[in-house]
Amino acid sequence: MSSKLTEIGSLKLGNFIIIDGVVCKVTDTKTSKTGKHGHAKVRLSAAGALDKRRREMIKPADAKVEVPLIEKSDAQVISISGDSSQVMDLKSYETFDISIPEELKSKIKEGSQILYWDIMGTKQMKQVKG
Repeated sequence: MSSKLTEIGSLKLGNFIIIDGVVCKVTDTKTSKTGKHGHAKVRLSAAGALDKRRREMIKPADAKVEVPLIEKSDAQVISISGDSSQVMDLKSYETFDISIPEELKSKIKEGSQILYWDIMGTKQMKQVKG
């Protein structure tokens, strides 16, 4: 797993976090005031990056949580087959299959360059370039 530890209080909307082994995107954070024993609490809501399922976490603001390291790379589309395409990474020349998101289906064609993210071994197409 490529991840690092960071304080939950420093996370903002749009950041990524690992909750129960699943990569999630932060959708809401609320921080309570320090209480009688001196610790502020953070209530964090997040949606799964792949399954879109909502997850919540409540921890002290200084608690360490896992944050995934996301590699962003360019690739070229070799072929398209239904909801999937075969692409070649432009740096390593590795070829692999990647699913095409619904919002990119009309824009993608063979020979297109794309931006994809590698999140803990799962590759996800994010953008069609050009």
